[in-house]
Amino acid sequence: MLQHPVISEGSNERQCPEESFTPDWASLTLGVFVCQACSLLHRSIPHISRVKSVQDTWEDSDVELMAAMGNNAAKAKYEQKVPAFYYRPTHTDCKLLREQWIRAKYERNEFEFIEKQEPYSAGYREGFLWKRGRDNGQFFSRKFVLSEREGALKYFNKQDARDPKATMKIETLNATFQPAKIGNPCGLQITYLKDNSTRNIFVYHSDAKEMVDWFNSIRAARFHYLQVAFPGASDEELVPKLTRNFMKEGFMEKTGPKHTEGFKKRWFTMDDRRLMYFKDPLDAYARGEVFIGSKENSYTVLAGLPPSTQGHHWNHGITIVTPDRKFLFACETEAEQRDWIAAFQRVINRPMRPQEYAVEAHFKHKP
Repeated sequence: MLQHPVISEGSNERQCPEESFTPDWASLTLGVFVCQACSLLHRSIPHISRVKSVQDTWEDSDVELMAAMGNNAAKAKYEQKVPAFYYRPTHTDCKLLREQWIRAKYERNEFEFIEKQEPYSAGYREGFLWKRGRDNGQFFSRKFVLSEREGALKYFNKQDARDPKATMKIETLNATFQPAKIGNPCGLQITYLKDNSTRNIFVYHSDAKEMVDWFNSIRAARFHYLQVAFPGASDEELVPKLTRNFMKEGFMEKTGPKHTEGFKKRWFTMDDRRLMYFKDPLDAYARGEVFIGSKENSYTVLAGLPPSTQGHHWNHGITIVTPDRKFLFACETEAEQRDWIAAFQRVINRPMRPQEYAVEAHFKHKP
C-alpha cells in the first residue's frame, strides 16, 4: 500500500475539479493524485493516464515517480497558461466539462502552448450547431457566428442567408450546460435579453471538444467586453460574471395576481434576480418573469400560503412578498419547498446593485 507521506511530498493541492479532495487514486504516468470521480475520467485517456488505487500494492518505482512529480509540480507544468476566461469545472459540473478539462490539460496540452488555444481565444468563431426549433421541438443544423468585433453571437437559418435569424448581444449573453434538460450530453442552453425579456436557445454538437470550445469562446468574448466596460476591474472581479448557472430550476404550481384563479403547473428557473416560468422546460420564451429584490427593499419569502387561498394546489406553499403584490407558489414535496425557499432567501439577502434598480423599475412598468 502507498504510504501517506508520499502524498504530502506531492502536495495536497487538488488536481481534480472537486472542492474537497480525497486522493483515493493516482495517475502513475502523470504523477498526480486524483479523486474517485476524476479517476474514471482519467481511464478514458489510457494512452495518457494510467491510474491506480492508493490501496493497492505499489512498486518502489511507482512511489518514486509520485514523489518526484506530485500535484503542485504537475499543476505548474500542465496549467502554465490557462486563460483567465477558461472555465475551470468543479465537482458539481457535468461530466462533459470535467472530462474536457482533463483532456485539455493532459492530452492536448492546451495550457502549455498558447497557439493551441486559438479555437476559443481568437475573438471570432464560425460553425454549425444543432439548434432546437422554437415551435416543433426538432433540432436543425444552423450556422452560428460569434464576433467580438461586432459584439454579438448570430445564427442563420440557411447556410447562404445574408441576414441572421437572431442577433444576441454579448452584453446580455449567457451559456450553461444542460445535458439532462436538453437530452444530449453536449446540450448547451444559451440565453440573452430581447426587449429586456429572456430568450432561450438550446443547442448541441456531436463533438464534445467543439461544444466546450464554443462555451469558452462565449466566455472569452464576454471577458473582453467586460474588460472594456469596466476598465478598472481585476480578472478576479470579472471572471464570475462571464457565465452563470441557474440558481434553481424545477416544477412548481402558481396562481394569478388575484389569487382566485386555479393553480397551474409550470417550469420555473431562478436566474440571478429573474424568476421565470415556462409551460415546458424547453420553451423559447417565458410565460412570465418576476423580479426578486432584496430585503432592504421590502422583498420577503414565507413558507405557506395565505389562509384565504382558493383552488386545488400542491401541499407545500411559498409566498413571495414584493412592494407591489404577493406571488403564490406551491411545491409537490417539502424538500422542494425547502430548496426553493433557500434559493429565494439567498437572493433576497443580497443587497441590490445600482444597475438592478433599473431592472426592477422595468418590471414595475410592465403592462
